[in-house]
Amino acid sequence: MTATGADREAAGPTTRGYWWWERRRSVALDVGLALVSALECALEGVEFAGATGLPVPVAVVFGLLAGSVLVVRRRWPIAVVLLTIAMTPAEMGFLMTLVGLYTLAASDVPRRITVVLTGMTLVGTFIVTYVRLRQSVTANVDFGPGDWYVPLMSVFMALGLTAPAVLFGLYIGARRRLMESLRERADSLERELSLLADRAEERAEWARTEERGRIAREMHDVVAHRVSLMVVHAAALQAVAPKDPAKAVRNAALVGDMGRQALTELREMLGVLRSGDALVAPPAGRVPLASVGRAAAAAAAAATEDGPRLREVEALVAQSREAGMTVELSVDGELRPYAPEVEQTAYRVVQEALTNVHKHAAGAKTWVRLAHRGAEVAMQVENGPTDGVTADAGLPSGGNGLVGMRERVVALGGVFVSGPTEAGGYRVSAVLPAAL
Repeated sequence: MTATGADREAAGPTTRGYWWWERRRSVALDVGLALVSALECALEGVEFAGATGLPVPVAVVFGLLAGSVLVVRRRWPIAVVLLTIAMTPAEMGFLMTLVGLYTLAASDVPRRITVVLTGMTLVGTFIVTYVRLRQSVTANVDFGPGDWYVPLMSVFMALGLTAPAVLFGLYIGARRRLMESLRERADSLERELSLLADRAEERAEWARTEERGRIAREMHDVVAHRVSLMVVHAAALQAVAPKDPAKAVRNAALVGDMGRQALTELREMLGVLRSGDALVAPPAGRVPLASVGRAAAAAAAAATEDGPRLREVEALVAQSREAGMTVELSVDGELRPYAPEVEQTAYRVVQEALTNVHKHAAGAKTWVRLAHRGAEVAMQVENGPTDGVTADAGLPSGGNGLVGMRERVVALGGVFVSGPTEAGGYRVSAVLPAAL
């Protein structure tokens, strides 16, 4: 098994140490095999020199050089096998032949090249063995096993020098590739899990942000409207107390009712948050996506189911009338049940628009219009100019009312429009789909 320099650089200290140790072990093994092969070829060179008449030192040096080629067997396995095929007639390098074929079969060399070189080695070994055995049988007249002996022994010799090494090399190569594939799949899976964890963190953060935004809108809608009415009634109470004590008592009672209603709605909202566990962080530091999503969804669903409905708009308008606003309510079409989200959003739009009138156009005449159509429900709150009346009740404004209304409507696939009118007033309009 080998590794590239990039792989070693990308690995950690422990893995780099492993690759360093594997590299040294492989080099030591190759050097040892090369020494043994060189000695074998040198000894066989002496016999080859005696049979061919070559000088012995030349044959020995040739054998040493040829056998030492196993040092580079991992880098150039094809060259090693070609050299062994060329040395087959000299009957030298049996160890080099076995190791070379094994290395070739275990490497990533294309299979067709491996088959061709193995076939050449097999044929070469068969021919040389056949010739040598035929000469030996011919020279030994007393030894006559039959015509089958030489071909059969030649086949056995050729297969014995090629088949085991090639088959073992193919097995080791397949096993190595399988291990590399499993390692790559494990690394890929680890990267995918890391990516999924990062995405889960992002989605959890997004869920927390969405939940914080929803809570902020609910808190604004609940508190701003009730407190605005309380401020209006308190101002009226301060104005009429010296002149009309009975009316002052009624205004004081209205302020108390508004405060109690605001406290009740706040308690309901806090109860939903505590039961939903939407904002409770787990002790492990990482927020599980599933728990955050389920908790946020449960809290949102609970808040929506317990939220206001369109049938309560008339009571909402009546509260504004009690606070001194001149407001008219008109309804087109028959009231019918809608999805809880649609009804709550429609109610909040009307509520926030009336709150803005209390804040910025106190005393102006206001019209609230609802229209129940086939596939949608529309609402509009419009106030007239503030001619001769107090235009500002002195209520603080954070600028979040219109933003929250727009977010609510757009989230349900509706349309939201707001802006001043030609008559000098202000109009808020929204259209929501009847079905989600």
